[in-house]
Amino acid sequence: MTLSEKVILLIGTNKGAFFYTSEDGRKSWTLSGPFLPGWEVYSLLGDSRNGRTRLYAGTSHAAYGATVRISDDFGRNWRQIEAGPRYTSESGFSLNRIWQLAPGHPSEPDSVFAGAEEAGLFVSRDAGESWTELHGLTKHPSRPGWFPGAGGMCLHTPLIHPENPKRMWVAMSAVGVFRTEDGGDTWTPRNVGLARVPTGQNVPEVGYCVHKMVMDPDDPNVLYMQEHGGVFQSNDAGDTWFPIEDGLTLRGEDKPFGFPISIAPNGDLFLLRRWRAASSAPCAMGSFSSTARDRGEQGWKPVGDVVPDEPRHVSVLRDALACDALDPYGLYFGTTSGEVFGSQDRGRTWIRSPGQFSRILCVKTWVLKD
Repeated sequence: MTLSEKVILLIGTNKGAFFYTSEDGRKSWTLSGPFLPGWEVYSLLGDSRNGRTRLYAGTSHAAYGATVRISDDFGRNWRQIEAGPRYTSESGFSLNRIWQLAPGHPSEPDSVFAGAEEAGLFVSRDAGESWTELHGLTKHPSRPGWFPGAGGMCLHTPLIHPENPKRMWVAMSAVGVFRTEDGGDTWTPRNVGLARVPTGQNVPEVGYCVHKMVMDPDDPNVLYMQEHGGVFQSNDAGDTWFPIEDGLTLRGEDKPFGFPISIAPNGDLFLLRRWRAASSAPCAMGSFSSTARDRGEQGWKPVGDVVPDEPRHVSVLRDALACDALDPYGLYFGTTSGEVFGSQDRGRTWIRSPGQFSRILCVKTWVLKD
């Protein structure tokens, strides 16, 4: 990393967005915001492709619904996209939230994808100015068996093959993983080996509560996920899955439960999971720590208690753990109690950032080079 690189940590909350900015090699940070106050900000994306410095925000409001907003001046001014993602009235679906905003393939620098609730995928080919629904997913034959998880029926993870823009994956709760080979015209469920959840729907190819999914930076056929029932890996582009949980269960503890998973540029994997006593209720006070699987290793290991001496009734949501693309990389996460933590040593030690926010929904990183 050079000192000419600007690092921006994008924090989305249920009452607006906040940014931490560092221009001195992550030695110090400046906090700005709130931006979009009063709006739920479930997704944020910083886009510096094609010479842009554009911010996208997926916002929602109980009275005004879900929208995409754009800022070209680092959040000082925002405009709502009138031709944003939307379902037709004939579809019978409602657009409740924009759960994810993700850049398209490098060969398509003006493309952006939006994952929505109710579950669906939208694409913009003009840097967010207009959006089109990918009907092949929304109208999939298994759709009558799709069922929401506790957080809603959300498409939270779109992944694009780095060499083939036609091959994509999406992960949905509590539906599962789907893959396309033709850019989104047709989709196939890819859930063999996962633990099906009891949704009450008799459609066996769906009903899998994926919490978050990431792709290996060196081999796009290798995928990892944190799922409602465990942590899984696929080595065949999602065709089959197997558990990777060695080291995740502590003696005297029940199996931990968590939402986020993140992967570093070198392939190190990170989880944040809640530990609780076996006799406790799922929402009981407990502790949470960062857990890592280093590149080339098979088992997981705890690498750093965030607040080891305090019982915490707090969670980290599926999109609230992020890794930047610098060398050495930084790790960041936000909690449902509004705290932001960062680590510059692969999760071994954590520093709490100044500021207390409302419920943190997403944490993203954006690196700009002069």
